[in-house]
Amino acid sequence: MRIAVIGTGYVGLVAGTCFAELGNTVTCIDIDEGKIAKLKQGLIPIYEPGLEELVRRNFHDGRLRFTTDYTVGMDRAQIAFIAVGTPPGDNGSADVKYVLAAARSIATEMKGYTVIVDKSTVPVGTAAKVREAIEAITSCEFDVVSNPEFLKEGAAIDDFMKPNRVVIGANSDRAARIMDELYEPFVRTGKPILHMDVASAELTKYAANAMLATRISFMNEIANICTRVGANIDAVRKGIGSDDRIGSRFLFSGVGYGGSCFPKDVQAIWSTAEEHGYDFRIIRAVEEVNERQKRMLFDMVCDEFGDDLSGLHFAVWGLAFKPNTDDMREAPSIVVIEALLQAGATVCAYDPEAMEECKQHYFSDKIEYAAVPMEALSDADALILVTEWNEFRRPDLDEVKAALKQPVIFDGRNVYPRKTLLEMGFKYRGIGR
Repeated sequence: MRIAVIGTGYVGLVAGTCFAELGNTVTCIDIDEGKIAKLKQGLIPIYEPGLEELVRRNFHDGRLRFTTDYTVGMDRAQIAFIAVGTPPGDNGSADVKYVLAAARSIATEMKGYTVIVDKSTVPVGTAAKVREAIEAITSCEFDVVSNPEFLKEGAAIDDFMKPNRVVIGANSDRAARIMDELYEPFVRTGKPILHMDVASAELTKYAANAMLATRISFMNEIANICTRVGANIDAVRKGIGSDDRIGSRFLFSGVGYGGSCFPKDVQAIWSTAEEHGYDFRIIRAVEEVNERQKRMLFDMVCDEFGDDLSGLHFAVWGLAFKPNTDDMREAPSIVVIEALLQAGATVCAYDPEAMEECKQHYFSDKIEYAAVPMEALSDADALILVTEWNEFRRPDLDEVKAALKQPVIFDGRNVYPRKTLLEMGFKYRGIGR
């Protein structure tokens, strides 16, 4: 198939590349000339394991192209995916102005029947707005489909190439058949293609992320109770996760969720409910709990060292909101570091991928950056683990203890063996342990 993908952000670049990998001819369109120039040179604007190799291979083989020109990008395109940003507005609702702008640009270049696919995460009713925007420009036949993405940063290639389901919201049999043909190679192992109406598909993505965010906040609340009653969250997690009605995934406690999806989508589904006269009280609590949880590590530091941290120096391991990404949007590390600096402390941080992102968009020269993890510990009064990168899981604990001025570890992801650390003479604080 010939496919156009509007937007070369996280979703658009992964989707376009994976479609090309399956033999389709894909043109990715973006108005950012600098980004397109870099992509043509094989320079990837995001860190995602496996993506760079796929982009370069498919670009080299001619299946994947990049352009700023809609005329070029839409040439003979049978399907046009809209994968642009939907940033939250002042009231938390998703702003679809970029989606509608992309739809109007597509409409100016359509020459015949085209399937227009909302791949961006959009609120219920967006497909109708897209249809209205296109109808105002062209008389060509078209259908609008909702096809939400379910990609985990750090595992996006596997998620796209081997989806556990594909959701297609279409009010047209013709469009549904075309989407089935496109996705058939991705679901040959028997995973389902779920057909539904457009509104249900639009809501499905928000509902899924809201549910996962709810599980995270719920477990963080249970962890905070564990701390107060002397229970162990690890044991509680295993106890409830073995119930097949609940399952074991997304039950790990920590310092809150971040990233580009959960915070934005939780706010958006709350806003959607509010617009339709419904008070979604659970989801409001989920967000409140998460914002409080992000301060948990800082509160632990103050419990140990007092509220005035002047003269104290801390090592922070992990800046990205999760491992295997350089994404720092809504990351707990931002809250922790800002609070430490405001309390008078100094910080040296290390992250395998996110330090450049941190320098450019968050803390610049306000903190120090280490070249390797152990370098960050030099002269530090404590180690604060924020992100559970694999390389942080099994450090030489004797070396860690020798490097720190004080043997104190604040473990925001419950990575380290509490009993072992206490026996070694560390002061250890975890989440719900």
